[in-house]
Amino acid sequence: MKKAKNLKKRIRRLEARMQKGAKKLARLKRKLEAAETVSAAKSTNKATAPAVKPAAVKEPRVAGKVKRKLNLTPERRAQLSAAMKARWAAKRAAAATDAQNTPTSPRFSPGETSQPQ
Repeated sequence: MKKAKNLKKRIRRLEARMQKGAKKLARLKRKLEAAETVSAAKSTNKATAPAVKPAAVKEPRVAGKVKRKLNLTPERRAQLSAAMKARWAAKRAAAATDAQNTPTSPRFSPGETSQPQ
């Protein structure tokens, strides 16, 4: 016969597993109920006013892709920040020079020069 301590441990683990399963089942039931209410609301709204959603019905949230947090040291974070700021400044400067170099004359094409040869 097994020891009472081991039996108690097995019982405790089994109860925890059953409770976890019950929580998961309850969560899935709530999701199903929410989806059904949303679909029912959509079908009734199509007949009346498709642009208006009832305030009582909430659509279930879909978990999107979780953004991973980078583990950066403060020095590396500052270095990356400086590099990005320099890149953005160069991009703004290039855009400004391009805007200044565009001719105002409609007859001027990029391959032509403005002086006659």
